[in-house]
Amino acid sequence: MNPTEKHSGAQHILYDAELLHDATPHLFDPQRLERAGALRGSAEGRGTTHFIELEGEQYVLRHYRRGGRIATLLEDRYLRTTLARSRAWCEWHLLAKLVGLDLPVPRPAAARVVTSGPFYRADLITRRIENSQPLSQRLQSTPLNEEQWRTAGICIRRFHKQGVYHADLNAHNILLNPAGKFHLIDFDKGEIRDGNRHWREANLARLRRSLDKLSRQHHLFHFNDSCWQILMDGWRSQPA
Repeated sequence: MNPTEKHSGAQHILYDAELLHDATPHLFDPQRLERAGALRGSAEGRGTTHFIELEGEQYVLRHYRRGGRIATLLEDRYLRTTLARSRAWCEWHLLAKLVGLDLPVPRPAAARVVTSGPFYRADLITRRIENSQPLSQRLQSTPLNEEQWRTAGICIRRFHKQGVYHADLNAHNILLNPAGKFHLIDFDKGEIRDGNRHWREANLARLRRSLDKLSRQHHLFHFNDSCWQILMDGWRSQPA
């Protein structure tokens, strides 16, 4: 990877020069991307995630938005800080480190911070994990077999073994491709932590709550206690 920074007034961009020849503000503007024919689709979540094509490759553009009650006041604004501590810079560098550890995450391509008075807004572009499907969506249509549940647990354990804390480990942020490989996405507020087991258990508990909630929300959702036990068997099968 070749992290490169560009700064012009309120615009600050970090990008991997091995992936992109250049990075300009228009890469983060969905309307301009659509006019240029680079928009390939979108998905709704806390905000809209855009699928885009840049230099012949597929990417995902995500605009940072707040959650919870504070979102009604600030929506997509964050208190201004140093670039190194901004949400976009932190996630870009964390993903770059995880790619270096050969963990299944999207490769970071570019990040942008736009400052305005005491606030900033931010965006992140990552390589798209093509032909993949969120676990939350997959389980609404097709069950996982035992091997797949066990593989999911092994995947999560790989991250925990490296001390990787995912701040929002839920069924929406786990992707599965047709080959049966799992990826974790959305590492906003994630970090590398020590080996304390308590945060790992809290991580797993958050995922279990997510799956239980989806089970209550959807009439057909292929998850039960047995599925969870197989996932945990996979997680425990790996050395600490």
